[in-house]
Amino acid sequence: MATVAAKQKRQKSRVLVEKLGAALGAEISNVDLSQSVASADMTAIQKAFVDHGLLIFRNQDLSQDEYISFGRQFGELTVHPFATSLPDHPELIVLDNDGDNPPLSTDQWHSDEMFRDEPPAATIIRSTITPPIGGDTLLASMTAAYEGLNPALQDFYANLEAVNDFKVFRALYQGTYEGRKKLVEMEELFPNMAHPVVRVHPVSKKRLIYVSPQTTKYIRGVRDFESEQILQMLYQLPEVPEYQYRVRWEPNMIIIWDNRSTQHYAPRDYLPHRRRMERLTVRGDKPFGIKKKMKSTSVKMNIRGTDKAEKTGSHRKNLARPATTMTKKK
Repeated sequence: MATVAAKQKRQKSRVLVEKLGAALGAEISNVDLSQSVASADMTAIQKAFVDHGLLIFRNQDLSQDEYISFGRQFGELTVHPFATSLPDHPELIVLDNDGDNPPLSTDQWHSDEMFRDEPPAATIIRSTITPPIGGDTLLASMTAAYEGLNPALQDFYANLEAVNDFKVFRALYQGTYEGRKKLVEMEELFPNMAHPVVRVHPVSKKRLIYVSPQTTKYIRGVRDFESEQILQMLYQLPEVPEYQYRVRWEPNMIIIWDNRSTQHYAPRDYLPHRRRMERLTVRGDKPFGIKKKMKSTSVKMNIRGTDKAEKTGSHRKNLARPATTMTKKK
């Protein structure tokens, strides 16, 4: 007699996957996320997640507890160190914005929490209040962005590392002595992190571009003007329409994006109307590059909050620099 486990293993998924975008995006249907998702269905969802980078679930009327339970099926949920969350559910971030409370820097291309040693693997968002106009979320495939580069540029970027900081959130601690003290604490907890510019996806093994104007400070090992020019080229990649998919929010919609292989941008065009979302983030892993030795590393900070290399210029070692002493003419 076949065991229950063997029967479950033979079960086929009933989940339907419909591709939506050329570079990323798929709609998942024939699944009720308010219930525990069957093993076969979850396997199909996770495969589609890696294949398409963005999943959309429509008409999912979940309670808060049901929503969090679904998130936990996807992986361990983490707590954002700076965002507003609910007291009884610290893992649940509330994004509630209107004309009196505009969002903080959502209108920049970025991956979530790149300042961490282990940035999230996935971001899950559901709509609770949608504005009458605007409020879409744009996403871009950074895998497609890498694949669209000239091979010579692919090789060049693959040898670089970028230093990342929680710089956009520093504004939360300005203006008071207590705020400055708290900022020093946060710098101790979240030192600058150097990630490979070309990251390798831990599941698909595909290469992708991994820098963002929201968190990236500079490129390691090059002069300031070189770093600036390199980053400006990379920051333009998610703006290419062929790499994008635009999510138009509906009531009771849930989306999940691969935070490793995509970037996103949330325009503020809905203001002054209200837009309320609830976000969960799933624990990720340490980014690594094409070379095994190229892994994320922390960067020592000095007391003023800048890293030592940035302050002293030691990241330009072996590059020509002006003399520090004057020589007398003979």
